[in-house]
Amino acid sequence: MSSHKLINIIKRLSAYIGLSLIAVVSLFPLYWTVATSLKQKGHIFIIPPEWIPSPVSFEGYINLFRMIPFWHNFFNTVLVCVVVVIGQLLFNSMGAYAFARLHFPGRDQLFLLYLASMMIPTQVTMIPLFILIRTFGWINTYWALIMPPLLFSAYGTFLMRQFFMTIPDDLTDAARLDGAGDFRIFFSIMLPLVHPALATFGVFAFVYFWNDFIWPLVAINSEKMKVLTTAIATLATGGYFTDWASLMAGATLSIIPLLILFFVAQRAFVEGIVMSGLKG
Repeated sequence: MSSHKLINIIKRLSAYIGLSLIAVVSLFPLYWTVATSLKQKGHIFIIPPEWIPSPVSFEGYINLFRMIPFWHNFFNTVLVCVVVVIGQLLFNSMGAYAFARLHFPGRDQLFLLYLASMMIPTQVTMIPLFILIRTFGWINTYWALIMPPLLFSAYGTFLMRQFFMTIPDDLTDAARLDGAGDFRIFFSIMLPLVHPALATFGVFAFVYFWNDFIWPLVAINSEKMKVLTTAIATLATGGYFTDWASLMAGATLSIIPLLILFFVAQRAFVEGIVMSGLKG
């Protein structure tokens, strides 16, 4: 075996070992969450720690369903995430198409101003937004959870605009010669060509709103309207009395939909990440 091939093998082996270590470190919190959810109360904080639950106990899951209306909170979370993500994909892609393909006075300046809004911390706008939804009478309603994030995502508009700008102008010019308007071009030509970007942003947005905690905590105080993050947080009473097995059981169950989403959209998601890195 030549020295060149040996060096390549060593480099590959080193890369695999390094990536494996990173994967183990990244997945360990998930493993510990699942393992803790399957432990009995007296086995959670023992020293030395119990790496594998013995005996396996489902008491945490049983208590979880007794302590909070888990499936109702789960439905609230799914409903809010699906509606918000679909709305953001539609409105942000339409805005991105306008910034990328339409020509009007002040377009670039307006886009820069729109991007500058990403620099404003969420905490700054939270109180005015709360006052606004209270004026509309939306406290403890789905409107409070859906409407504020539905129409606005500067990041999504920026991401979609970058993809739209990579599409050759010849396609839209040919469509206009055939008599197609902007809506026909957008829905029939543009959207099918940028499906990797839609999948990428859709996954990012779904994960973000699934894990969102601060805004649902501010806008909702009714038990039946809570989403999973705020409902599970009520289990953390603090100190010795916290049912850690139930808390970890809730966290485990809340992770499962995100894992399913990633595996279903994995191919388009990875393709979108690669294309955004090469063309963005």
